[in-house]
Amino acid sequence: MGRRYKETIPVQVAIVGGGIVGTAVVRELSRYKLDLLLIEAEPEVGWGSTKANSGIVHGGFHEEPGTLKAKYCLPGNQMYPELCRDLDVCFEQNGILMVARTAEEMDTVRTYFRRGTERGVNLRLLSRDEVLAQEPNLDPGIAGALFAPEGGSVMPFELAAALMENAVQNGARYLVNAKVQNAWSEAGKKFLETEEHRIQADYVINAAGLFADDLARMFGDDYFTIHPRKGEEYIFDLSVKDVVKSTIFPVPGPISKGILVIPTAAGNLMMGPTGDNILEKEDLATSQYGFERVFAGAKSLVPSLDPRKIIAQFAGVRAASNRGDFIVELSPNVPGLLHLAGIESPGLTAAPAIAADVPRLLGEAGLELDLKEDFDPRRRPVIRFNLLSREEQDALVKEDPSYGRIICRCETITEGEIVDAVQRGARTLDGIKFRTRAGAGRCQGGFCQPLITEIISRELNIPVTKVTKRGPGSEQVRYKVKELYESEVQA
Repeated sequence: MGRRYKETIPVQVAIVGGGIVGTAVVRELSRYKLDLLLIEAEPEVGWGSTKANSGIVHGGFHEEPGTLKAKYCLPGNQMYPELCRDLDVCFEQNGILMVARTAEEMDTVRTYFRRGTERGVNLRLLSRDEVLAQEPNLDPGIAGALFAPEGGSVMPFELAAALMENAVQNGARYLVNAKVQNAWSEAGKKFLETEEHRIQADYVINAAGLFADDLARMFGDDYFTIHPRKGEEYIFDLSVKDVVKSTIFPVPGPISKGILVIPTAAGNLMMGPTGDNILEKEDLATSQYGFERVFAGAKSLVPSLDPRKIIAQFAGVRAASNRGDFIVELSPNVPGLLHLAGIESPGLTAAPAIAADVPRLLGEAGLELDLKEDFDPRRRPVIRFNLLSREEQDALVKEDPSYGRIICRCETITEGEIVDAVQRGARTLDGIKFRTRAGAGRCQGGFCQPLITEIISRELNIPVTKVTKRGPGSEQVRYKVKELYESEVQA
């Protein structure tokens, strides 16, 4: 169309979408001698549905037999302990309780127990007294529960960032702020256009989440659709972190797993989500109505919850497909195009297993795969100052004084940790928040955000007016007071 692109990038495999699925896939493919490029529309990976995910590593008993959700969930669950050890990502295997509030619900719980045990899930049925001995703050009127001890919790953004970091360590590349605006297939090659680049790929993996159907249509595939489903969630401060130990599920409803009470891997308690079908894929608004439903559902499980302890709220949008299941398949119309779409719950849990299946699918499409001899599955460990012993803290500060300067008082996050996060790829205040939890405490960045802004400015060698919260348009400092004063004096 007459446009001059700054760069044309030829690659063997392009992965569109840097959520938990896309980053898991690029990290898996970095085991092979391949030229890989991940393309992400947002300023950082993990900022779509992944950022607002509940973080639950599901037990593998919820899914309907015969579905792709069932195929990938349990194997994904089993991969999490080793994966998180390799990537130095916080993983709490705190277990899952599906709580029955009536005798009728207990019958349903037994159905899930039979389904799960037939699939090989480690499960136990608990009586009312056994449940309350394990979780004394649950509603004493419950009838019993199903316990899955291998369920757990991670921080989804932290995991996506770690997966991408390890993939880069093993030779992969990625682009951010690179929304795919056009795509087509020509003479056996696939082409992807962003505002700044044209990418020519032998194979394309569509992991574009909410926009996977849009990308498919660009290539001429219009046989599936994505229907956005919004979930609102609410986070409590750390003062109530010990109210429950396991993730508490109710008996599921017809379209969702219900309102949960979730101990996050970061230590906060969270409640939610709702499950509302919506029209707009980017509708992230929370509502009074949503809060009332979430709080009522959570309080029916844990009566002591206090809304005054809530410090943050957010909404995420799930990429539900018209099939009601994952879509993991090669395009029937475009050779070399692989769709990984409709990856809603339990997509976070299933992502490592889906990624592990991608080499097989690409092999069926004709890609030759040769394993690297020097693939390193481990990323450089992360220093978490507030988890160190006093002796370890003292030794670290002597070695690097920046770890002795506390920037975020709520979460005890140091300057050294923030600098390290920038060096690992954080470019925004939210990127720092999700990697380090600086700004995630009770004050939600009220005290530390100006300090973090100065650190990002210094480390990236950019003006503070260019530091953003979540990318272009979210600059936090419009002007520096000194510069404004000097310009007015000169005027």
